[in-house]
Amino acid sequence: MTAAKETSRPEGRPRPEGNLGGTAGDRTQGRVSLPAKLARVNEVARSSRQIRFTALLHHVDDEALTRAFERQRRAASAGVDGVTVGEYEQNLDANIRDLCDRVHSGRYRPQPVRRTYIPKADGKEKRPLGIPALEDKIVQGAVAEVLSAIYEVDFLGFSYGFRPRRNPHQALNALQTALMKERINWVLDADVRSFYDSVDHEWLLRMMAHRIADPRILRLIRQWLRAGVLEEGEWRLTEVGTPQGAGISPLLSNIFLHYAFDLWSHAWRSQQACGRVIVVRYADDFVMGFEHESDARKMLADLKERLAKFQLTLHEGKTRLIMFGRFAVERRKERGLDRPETFDFLGLTHFCGETRNGRFIVKRKTQRKRMIRKLTQLRLEMRRRMHTPVKDQWQWLCAVLRGHYAYYGLAGNSRSMRRFYREVVAQWQRVLHRRSQKAKMFGPRFFKLLLRLPLPRPIITDPYRGAPVR
Repeated sequence: MTAAKETSRPEGRPRPEGNLGGTAGDRTQGRVSLPAKLARVNEVARSSRQIRFTALLHHVDDEALTRAFERQRRAASAGVDGVTVGEYEQNLDANIRDLCDRVHSGRYRPQPVRRTYIPKADGKEKRPLGIPALEDKIVQGAVAEVLSAIYEVDFLGFSYGFRPRRNPHQALNALQTALMKERINWVLDADVRSFYDSVDHEWLLRMMAHRIADPRILRLIRQWLRAGVLEEGEWRLTEVGTPQGAGISPLLSNIFLHYAFDLWSHAWRSQQACGRVIVVRYADDFVMGFEHESDARKMLADLKERLAKFQLTLHEGKTRLIMFGRFAVERRKERGLDRPETFDFLGLTHFCGETRNGRFIVKRKTQRKRMIRKLTQLRLEMRRRMHTPVKDQWQWLCAVLRGHYAYYGLAGNSRSMRRFYREVVAQWQRVLHRRSQKAKMFGPRFFKLLLRLPLPRPIITDPYRGAPVR
């Protein structure tokens, strides 16, 4: 499973400014400011994909642990030890020295992860979230920094999730460009069932052994994976899965999918596909596009078989193969079908459309379930804040709207953002109207309030530039 020299590029995209470019070997943390020691590790990793690193733990020193501590959120919840960032910071130098000594002497032992649950996107199920102890977060952050300097050399161009200088907008724009510029007629929208809870520990450690030969680093990884979870005072061993919420978890998941999916799918499209195939992956969420239906159906069958090898399965209810692209409207009409189907990726619904001059374009709008869930959360939070000062409510709503526009402010999504803005304004008026029996917030009075305290209007923060494909 060792990777050969990889020449893939981001799907359908040229080299963006300050972004991802050229070969996979160019897209490393070298574009991010790395400490001198890790920059050398990065250069060695770049020099050969066959090099195995036998001594890495010495990079997890006082400075690395301090950097990892500084990256912790000050308001983060405490783990099972109950230690907060503020408490640890009061005697930081001594705490970091003691932690470093324990890591290097082998006396460091990870604590169980505190288990809590957060609602999933559908609002019906809950996703388990692990909250590690603070010192575990610090050591994981320092080790992840070292490992990233190595694995960023190996990761392929179509992988975007939880990587330096990469974000969801880049994945979305790469997908849109590929669907518009390449000969894509079919889309496979795949969902791996409970991926983070299904990662096989032994497979993961075997994959890491292709690059990492330092037994102390591998021992730390194994300890974190098997530290167990503490739920309602009861400890339970974790035999599979990576704890969501742990600082090392996104990197470990990327490593697992790099060997289980990325390298395999890149080889598959080079060796078995008859036509063009594109891939865009963000963490465990990925979309594939195909020129030929035969390729799409063969990939779906082969993908199920490939994932089964690693004890993973596709979610049958969320994995769909649909006709999509510039000829989808005509071909569906020939078959007596309605308009082309849509698919969701990273919170946006993608659908076939036309520009004003009749050219094909992939349009995007806010995913309906995401918007409904967000508006429901806002309504509940507004009621909770009903009796706080109006100016404080206004400042909070401004922050909420700006955050929404920052993510969903993509070209073509103006209508959904305007709807979101109108709903927020209407909800705010209803809350203020119920605030007092005497001073009701009728239309004219609320309009005057908006003139004095205007809420930010929808803006496009990430316009699509339509750059040509290299």
